[in-house]
Amino acid sequence: MAAIKIRELPEEDRPREKLLKHGADGLTNRELIAILLRTGVPGKNAVEVGGEILERYKTLNGLSRISARELKNIRGIGLAKAVQLAAAFKLADRMAKEKLVREKIDSPELVNEFFGAEMRSLQRESLRVLLLDTRYRLIDTQEISLGSVNESIAHPREVFRPALLVSAYAIIVVHNHPSGDPTPSSTDHSLTRRLAEAAELLQIKLLDHVIIGSPADGRAPYFSFKEAGVL
Repeated sequence: MAAIKIRELPEEDRPREKLLKHGADGLTNRELIAILLRTGVPGKNAVEVGGEILERYKTLNGLSRISARELKNIRGIGLAKAVQLAAAFKLADRMAKEKLVREKIDSPELVNEFFGAEMRSLQRESLRVLLLDTRYRLIDTQEISLGSVNESIAHPREVFRPALLVSAYAIIVVHNHPSGDPTPSSTDHSLTRRLAEAAELLQIKLLDHVIIGSPADGRAPYFSFKEAGVL
Protein backbone atom coordinates (compact mmCIF):
# COMPACT_ATOMS: atom_id res chain seq x y z
CA MET A 1 0.00 0.00 0.00
CA ALA A 2 1.43 3.36 -1.03
CA ALA A 3 2.07 5.89 1.71
CA ILE A 4 0.10 9.12 1.75
CA LYS A 5 2.43 11.84 0.55
CA ILE A 6 2.71 14.88 2.80
CA ARG A 7 1.35 17.16 0.07
CA GLU A 8 -1.74 14.94 -0.02
CA LEU A 9 -2.47 15.47 3.68
CA PRO A 10 -4.92 18.15 4.84
CA GLU A 11 -3.07 21.45 5.13
CA GLU A 12 -3.43 21.52 8.92
CA ASP A 13 -1.57 18.17 9.13
CA ARG A 14 1.42 19.14 6.99
CA PRO A 15 4.50 19.76 9.20
CA ARG A 16 5.64 22.99 7.54
CA GLU A 17 2.16 24.50 7.54
CA LYS A 18 1.63 23.43 11.16
CA LEU A 19 4.88 25.09 12.20
CA LEU A 20 3.94 28.34 10.49
CA LYS A 21 0.51 28.34 12.10
CA HIS A 22 1.24 27.01 15.59
CA GLY A 23 5.01 27.37 16.03
CA ALA A 24 7.57 24.58 16.49
CA ASP A 25 6.11 23.59 19.88
CA GLY A 26 3.01 22.35 18.11
CA LEU A 27 4.92 19.64 16.22
CA THR A 28 6.04 16.20 17.29
CA ASN A 29 9.72 15.23 17.10
CA ARG A 30 9.15 13.13 14.01
CA GLU A 31 7.36 16.03 12.30
CA LEU A 32 10.28 18.34 13.05
CA ILE A 33 12.69 15.77 11.62
CA ALA A 34 10.43 15.45 8.58
CA ILE A 35 10.84 19.16 7.87
CA LEU A 36 14.61 18.68 7.77
CA LEU A 37 14.29 15.57 5.59
CA ARG A 38 11.79 17.28 3.21
CA THR A 39 11.06 14.05 1.32
CA GLY A 40 10.48 10.43 2.21
CA VAL A 41 11.26 7.17 0.42
CA PRO A 42 9.11 4.91 -1.78
CA GLY A 43 6.30 3.64 0.43
CA LYS A 44 6.93 6.08 3.31
CA ASN A 45 6.52 9.83 3.62
CA ALA A 46 9.02 12.04 5.49
CA VAL A 47 7.04 11.93 8.75
CA GLU A 48 7.07 8.12 8.72
CA VAL A 49 10.80 8.08 7.95
CA GLY A 50 11.37 10.51 10.84
CA GLY A 51 9.45 8.19 13.14
CA GLU A 52 11.50 5.16 12.07
CA ILE A 53 14.74 7.05 12.70
CA LEU A 54 13.62 7.98 16.22
CA GLU A 55 12.62 4.38 16.94
CA ARG A 56 16.05 3.22 15.82
CA TYR A 57 18.00 5.60 18.06
CA LYS A 58 15.44 5.72 20.92
CA THR A 59 15.99 9.37 21.92
CA LEU A 60 16.93 12.69 20.32
CA ASN A 61 20.11 12.63 22.40
CA GLY A 62 20.95 9.24 20.95
CA LEU A 63 20.27 10.46 17.42
CA SER A 64 22.22 13.69 17.93
CA ARG A 65 25.40 11.72 18.68
CA ILE A 66 25.34 10.02 15.26
CA SER A 67 27.81 11.47 12.76
CA ALA A 68 26.80 12.70 9.31
CA ARG A 69 28.81 9.81 7.85
CA GLU A 70 26.62 7.31 9.75
CA LEU A 71 23.40 9.20 9.10
CA LYS A 72 23.84 9.13 5.34
CA ASN A 73 23.78 5.33 5.41
CA ILE A 74 20.21 5.26 6.76
CA ARG A 75 17.59 4.52 4.13
CA GLY A 76 15.93 7.79 3.23
CA ILE A 77 18.89 9.96 4.25
CA GLY A 78 21.52 10.82 1.67
CA LEU A 79 24.56 13.02 2.09
CA ALA A 80 22.69 16.35 1.88
CA LYS A 81 20.05 15.35 4.44
CA ALA A 82 22.68 13.83 6.75
CA VAL A 83 24.64 17.08 6.74
CA GLN A 84 21.47 19.10 7.43
CA LEU A 85 20.51 16.87 10.37
CA ALA A 86 24.04 16.93 11.82
CA ALA A 87 24.16 20.73 11.53
CA ALA A 88 20.74 21.11 13.20
CA PHE A 89 21.74 18.88 16.12
CA LYS A 90 25.06 20.71 16.57
CA LEU A 91 23.30 24.09 16.69
CA ALA A 92 20.91 22.71 19.34
CA ASP A 93 23.89 21.35 21.30
CA ARG A 94 25.69 24.70 21.19
CA MET A 95 22.53 26.54 22.25
CA ALA A 96 22.19 24.19 25.24
CA LYS A 97 25.83 24.80 26.17
CA GLU A 98 25.26 28.57 26.01
CA LYS A 99 22.58 28.12 28.68
CA LEU A 100 24.86 25.90 30.76
CA VAL A 101 27.65 28.48 30.71
CA ARG A 102 25.38 30.88 32.61
CA GLU A 103 24.33 28.30 35.21
CA LYS A 104 26.02 27.52 38.50
CA ILE A 105 26.50 23.75 38.66
CA ASP A 106 27.19 22.78 42.24
CA SER A 107 24.78 19.95 43.05
CA PRO A 108 24.10 16.40 41.82
CA GLU A 109 20.51 17.42 41.07
CA LEU A 110 21.75 19.93 38.48
CA VAL A 111 24.22 17.43 37.03
CA ASN A 112 21.34 14.98 36.61
CA GLU A 113 19.09 17.69 35.16
CA PHE A 114 21.60 18.80 32.54
CA PHE A 115 23.31 15.53 31.63
CA GLY A 116 21.13 12.69 32.95
CA ALA A 117 18.83 12.18 29.96
CA GLU A 118 21.70 11.95 27.47
CA MET A 119 23.82 9.64 29.60
CA ARG A 120 20.92 7.28 30.31
CA SER A 121 20.54 6.73 26.57
CA LEU A 122 24.10 5.38 26.25
CA GLN A 123 24.67 1.65 25.92
CA ARG A 124 28.21 1.78 27.34
CA GLU A 125 29.74 3.49 30.34
CA SER A 126 30.98 6.99 29.58
CA LEU A 127 33.12 8.85 32.10
CA ARG A 128 33.14 12.62 31.72
CA VAL A 129 34.53 15.59 33.55
CA LEU A 130 32.74 18.92 33.93
CA LEU A 131 35.26 21.78 34.06
CA LEU A 132 34.12 24.71 36.22
CA ASP A 133 35.33 28.24 36.92
CA THR A 134 35.53 29.97 40.31
CA ARG A 135 31.75 30.54 40.29
CA TYR A 136 31.12 26.88 39.46
CA ARG A 137 29.93 27.77 35.97
CA LEU A 138 30.64 25.34 33.16
CA ILE A 139 33.75 25.96 31.08
CA ASP A 140 33.60 22.74 29.10
CA THR A 141 32.72 19.04 29.23
CA GLN A 142 35.21 16.37 28.22
CA GLU A 143 34.64 12.64 27.73
CA ILE A 144 37.56 10.87 29.38
CA SER A 145 36.74 7.27 28.52
CA LEU A 146 34.08 5.16 26.85
CA GLY A 147 34.07 1.66 28.23
CA SER A 148 32.14 -1.58 28.11
CA VAL A 149 28.56 -2.27 29.17
CA ASN A 150 29.55 -2.25 32.83
CA GLU A 151 32.91 -0.55 33.17
CA SER A 152 34.86 2.48 32.00
CA ILE A 153 38.53 2.72 32.88
CA ALA A 154 40.22 6.02 33.68
CA HIS A 155 43.34 7.21 35.45
CA PRO A 156 43.31 10.39 37.57
CA ARG A 157 45.88 12.02 35.28
CA GLU A 158 43.47 11.63 32.34
CA VAL A 159 40.65 13.17 34.39
CA PHE A 160 42.66 16.19 35.53
CA ARG A 161 44.56 16.85 32.30
CA PRO A 162 41.68 18.87 30.72
CA ALA A 163 41.27 20.83 33.96
CA LEU A 164 44.94 21.82 33.91
CA LEU A 165 44.79 22.83 30.25
CA VAL A 166 41.94 25.32 30.83
CA SER A 167 42.96 26.31 34.40
CA ALA A 168 39.66 25.04 35.81
CA TYR A 169 38.99 25.93 39.45
CA ALA A 170 36.85 22.86 40.12
CA ILE A 171 35.59 19.71 38.46
CA ILE A 172 32.69 17.29 38.75
CA VAL A 173 33.20 13.75 37.51
CA VAL A 174 30.14 11.98 36.12
CA HIS A 175 29.58 8.59 34.57
CA ASN A 176 26.62 6.36 33.76
CA HIS A 177 25.64 2.80 34.66
CA PRO A 178 23.86 1.29 31.61
CA SER A 179 22.37 -1.35 33.94
CA GLY A 180 20.24 1.42 35.45
CA ASP A 181 21.49 0.81 39.01
CA PRO A 182 23.51 3.85 40.15
CA THR A 183 25.00 2.02 43.15
CA PRO A 184 28.78 2.53 43.04
CA SER A 185 31.03 -0.46 42.46
CA SER A 186 34.28 -1.11 44.31
CA THR A 187 36.06 0.27 41.23
CA ASP A 188 33.98 3.48 41.46
CA HIS A 189 34.93 3.86 45.14
CA SER A 190 38.60 3.26 44.36
CA LEU A 191 38.62 5.80 41.53
CA THR A 192 36.91 8.41 43.70
CA ARG A 193 39.51 8.00 46.46
CA ARG A 194 42.35 8.40 43.96
CA LEU A 195 40.67 11.44 42.38
CA ALA A 196 40.28 13.06 45.80
CA GLU A 197 43.98 12.54 46.52
CA ALA A 198 44.99 13.95 43.12
CA ALA A 199 42.65 16.95 43.54
CA GLU A 200 44.26 17.85 46.86
CA LEU A 201 47.73 17.58 45.34
CA LEU A 202 46.82 19.68 42.29
CA GLN A 203 44.73 22.16 44.32
CA ILE A 204 41.70 21.66 42.07
CA LYS A 205 38.37 21.20 43.82
CA LEU A 206 36.67 17.87 43.24
CA LEU A 207 33.08 18.90 43.92
CA ASP A 208 31.50 15.52 43.32
CA HIS A 209 31.51 12.23 41.49
CA VAL A 210 28.00 11.51 40.23
CA ILE A 211 26.80 8.18 38.85
CA ILE A 212 23.79 8.39 36.52
CA GLY A 213 21.34 5.48 36.56
CA SER A 214 17.66 4.84 35.99
CA PRO A 215 16.42 2.56 38.79
CA ALA A 216 12.90 1.23 38.47
CA ASP A 217 12.20 1.00 42.18
CA GLY A 218 11.59 4.67 42.97
CA ARG A 219 15.12 5.43 44.17
CA ALA A 220 17.00 8.56 43.12
CA PRO A 221 18.18 8.31 39.50
CA TYR A 222 21.75 9.08 40.51
CA PHE A 223 24.33 8.46 43.22
CA SER A 224 26.42 11.31 44.60
CA PHE A 225 29.67 10.62 46.45
CA LYS A 226 29.36 14.09 47.99
CA GLU A 227 25.87 13.40 49.34
CA ALA A 228 27.10 10.05 50.63
CA GLY A 229 29.77 11.85 52.67
CA VAL A 230 32.71 10.36 50.78
CA LEU A 231 33.83 13.75 49.39
